[in-house]
Amino acid sequence: MSSTMNPVAPTAHIASDVRAGRLDPAQYAKNFCDAHPPLNVVQANIEAERCYYCYDAPCQTACPTGIDIPTFIRRIADGNLRGAARTILEENPLGGMCARVCPTEVLCEQACVRNTNESKPVEIGLLQRHATDAFFDAPGAPLFVRGADTGKRVAVVGAGPAGLACAHRLAVLGHQVTLFDARPKLGGLNEYGLASYKTVDGFAQREIEWLLSVGGIEVRNNQALGRELHLDALAAGYDAVFLGLGLAGVNTLGLGEQAGVRDAVDFIAELRQAASPADVAIGRHVVVIGGGMTAVDAAVQSRKLGAEDVSIVYRRGEQSMGASPDEQSWAKENGVRIVHWAAPKALRAKGGVLRGIDFARTALADGRLVETGESLALQADMVLCAIGQSFVATVLEDGGVQLQGGRISTDAECRSSRPKVWAGGDARFGGRDLTVEAVEDGKQAALSIDRHLRDVQHLRAA
Repeated sequence: MSSTMNPVAPTAHIASDVRAGRLDPAQYAKNFCDAHPPLNVVQANIEAERCYYCYDAPCQTACPTGIDIPTFIRRIADGNLRGAARTILEENPLGGMCARVCPTEVLCEQACVRNTNESKPVEIGLLQRHATDAFFDAPGAPLFVRGADTGKRVAVVGAGPAGLACAHRLAVLGHQVTLFDARPKLGGLNEYGLASYKTVDGFAQREIEWLLSVGGIEVRNNQALGRELHLDALAAGYDAVFLGLGLAGVNTLGLGEQAGVRDAVDFIAELRQAASPADVAIGRHVVVIGGGMTAVDAAVQSRKLGAEDVSIVYRRGEQSMGASPDEQSWAKENGVRIVHWAAPKALRAKGGVLRGIDFARTALADGRLVETGESLALQADMVLCAIGQSFVATVLEDGGVQLQGGRISTDAECRSSRPKVWAGGDARFGGRDLTVEAVEDGKQAALSIDRHLRDVQHLRAA
């Protein structure tokens, strides 16, 4: 339970220094280049040859979208990158982004049989990126074409991974899709919620442009459910509705309003949308509260913006952190300290300026998290809160959609309790808040919607 950081000096001597432009342009370019460079052709071929091309491969079973991993890797080994990309994208139309952000180390690569023999799995994520990058760099003829028009109209609300995957599959199946999103750009988490060094050169929008190129998808930005859109009207005006709303609510510390304290999700979104990292202000001493991937992204980017001292503080132990072991290691490699067993108790300020934050030491007692009576004080001129997001259920008030655990309750096909309404992604109860799972939700919902619409059409024809 020991901290990796010593208590700070008296707060009266701590100066606040939150500002933009801490580094020179060359340093920003270096810090925010591609964090994990892609494989070159030789590396990809060598890695592809390591695959056993298993029958009934455990890696494919571990992939939430069911990509035929042995087949796409064999095609890479054969030099057929377009065929490899098709194998990936027909199951996961956001396969390029998932190759960058999916926690492969706890999914497909963990299941790789190479782990048993060598303790080093095939680099499936990097191979997936190799194939999809090659395709997006030179797409050529379309991989997918829109099916014959069914005359059916579907509203997809939310253009994050779930909504995009649903819209694409519905369009391929011949339905007319209207894709609504509350923000100026499509992409949801992929555009606004990921660290800049994970998706460089505008890749999120390039992938979306390709996805929309199948046709049959009308885009309407700046349209939010509960504001410009209402579920009753959508259900009346369309043959089906898919809700891929994401988690718009953010949890707060509950320690009172204070300058210098901000939401980590907003911080990441600001950095992603900034013309240059030099435009984003950062403190000299930054404390990030939370234990998930958002906390890691916020902390590492704080360091890359020029913060001298960055700590992630989590109320439980290392094994309970939502961030994967690889993500935790990445944070440490970038100079971020991780402090376990500490819960925020009070913000310290002087003259309206944040100077630090106090923590109570915690421990487990009979399975419950309790305070030990010990305390920890950390210096901070900026605190970023990454303590979870929540579904804003008010947008569904009186909408006849049942909730479970604060999220939308659905069956295995993503059908909600309301007829004609499906839901998926982070807003759906029961998921792990993974991009790849959201994609699978959207795909399965589209298939279910298609079956429903064709059954209805068949009954009417009969």
